[in-house]
Amino acid sequence: MSSADHEDHPMGLAEQWDRHVVPRLVDVALNDRMTHRWRESVAAGARGTVLDVGFGSGRNLPFLDPAVVDRVLVVEPSDVAWERSAAARRAFGRPVERVGLDGAALDLAADSVDTAVTTWTLCTIPDVTSALAEMARVVRPGGTLRFAEHSLAPDAGPRRTARRIQPVWGRLAGGCHLTRDIPRLVADAGYEVTLTQTRYATPLRATRFSSWFVTGSATPR
Repeated sequence: MSSADHEDHPMGLAEQWDRHVVPRLVDVALNDRMTHRWRESVAAGARGTVLDVGFGSGRNLPFLDPAVVDRVLVVEPSDVAWERSAAARRAFGRPVERVGLDGAALDLAADSVDTAVTTWTLCTIPDVTSALAEMARVVRPGGTLRFAEHSLAPDAGPRRTARRIQPVWGRLAGGCHLTRDIPRLVADAGYEVTLTQTRYATPLRATRFSSWFVTGSATPR
């Protein structure tokens, strides 16, 4: 099949869902007062050249300080999300450049970034170990990875629920993994991790399988 034939081939329902619906759902779900506070806590320490992996529609930009951020390099696989970020990019006042689609394969030189940022991203990257290694490669000595993520809950009940529903959840939520222990993954990838917040995002017990949120910073060893 030629590339033209492939491009003309109609998308299946699953592909349409992942490409067009999931980015919009994520944009809405992660755009409220609570997530704004978590984004602000992560973005507050960003400096110099910032790499935002899983940029989405640019929800972190309002919390970055243009006085200390020179430019933002973006990794975002979704064209829909990138297009939705246009207004935020215009308003930011510093260069914002999309430099890739896959955090596990960064087309950036080693030691070229001062701060890497991920917000609700590490749950979804298929090869998260390689993505963390790539971020460690491009972050300069003394630079940091700053993150806000949802992680595997510490309590037995939510953990069981997460493992039970993961197969369905992953298909509906664009490949999101409820069962990833994010702080451990970051540490195992060769970072010194400092957690700043760890708590359930809502008081609802029924949502605890997906609402254990963690924020922190990590320095490549």
